[in-house]
Amino acid sequence: MEKMKERTFLIIAGIIAGLVSVLLVLQGNPANMGFCIACFLRDVAGGLGLHRAAVVQYIRPEIIGLVLGSFAGAFYFREYRSTGGSSTVLRFFLGALMMMGALIFLGCPWRMLLRLAGGDLNALVAFPGYIFGIWVGTLFLKKGYSLGVAVQQPAPNGAAGPFFFVVLLVLVIAAPAFIFFSTEGPASMRAPLAFSLITGLLVGVLAQRARLCTMGAFRDIILFKDFYLFAGIAALFLMATAGNLVTGNFNLGFAGQPVAHTQAIWNFLGMGIVGFAAVLAGGCPLRQLILTGEGNSDAAATTLGMIMGAAFMHNFGLAASGQGVPAAGQVTVAIVWALLLIIAFTATRSAVKNVRSGFKTGHKKETPMA
Repeated sequence: MEKMKERTFLIIAGIIAGLVSVLLVLQGNPANMGFCIACFLRDVAGGLGLHRAAVVQYIRPEIIGLVLGSFAGAFYFREYRSTGGSSTVLRFFLGALMMMGALIFLGCPWRMLLRLAGGDLNALVAFPGYIFGIWVGTLFLKKGYSLGVAVQQPAPNGAAGPFFFVVLLVLVIAAPAFIFFSTEGPASMRAPLAFSLITGLLVGVLAQRARLCTMGAFRDIILFKDFYLFAGIAALFLMATAGNLVTGNFNLGFAGQPVAHTQAIWNFLGMGIVGFAAVLAGGCPLRQLILTGEGNSDAAATTLGMIMGAAFMHNFGLAASGQGVPAAGQVTVAIVWALLLIIAFTATRSAVKNVRSGFKTGHKKETPMA
């Protein structure tokens, strides 16, 4: 009975997230981008002046709302814990690599679903790439991959992540001269600040309570044939599709899609990077924000890594655009895949070695942070 209640809540959370995504577009966000963690963190990086791509600079209130909503939910339900110390620096780099893949595809897994819900068939190509990346990650999980165990930490460690987003909230409201707001391009298209913040807070609370995670949904299917988390993702997609059909924002095809390109191989490989990196980091971009709100300093480091990854991609002209993926971006894809494989192999080898050493010395095996 309790499991049924949890599944029902998960589905309701997915429905509300899908509806909010449609409403944000109607309120001014770019089409097929009601919510996009990667795109919005890229805009935040631009808003802070970490890159100077003039069309993608804005501190997105939706992102702030997700973290603070998660914090509020975790605090209210007594699930807030200041934890961390599980390969924190390495998680920072995994976040950067995850963002690099997302900016080759031009979207996070959530936006991939929203692009599909809007009729963008380029996302249909990226979808199996995402599954492929997750599948590769699960091969290492089966071999014993782990970045170590998160432990209880001093309160300021866990609070640092949510506090950073409180600072961002002050900056977006005050709009000081040193903050950059795009006047054209995707970042100039935005829902009203109050509406964006409120919807972000709502989804943040729901995602925290329901444990929404696109990577987790498909990882669990691959590893355990468990479709529990998938129910929420499916509900989000179906609600967004229905909303787009009703509002006239459904445009089936490959060409002419908003903030998208048609280079199939790079869409596949870009989202493959996101899936692989998400498994290694223990959560998709959305999940990293939710964990940050719960006081997980490792997830906060991963989130900061995503912001810096976005800055890197735009400062060096590596990110894709509506015209496609630049040659340097294509080379970057190959390098990132190689780096992820190196991280996965070495971390797995180290984790297995530590477990064997623990058995020899009589220590109990510890469970790594998910």
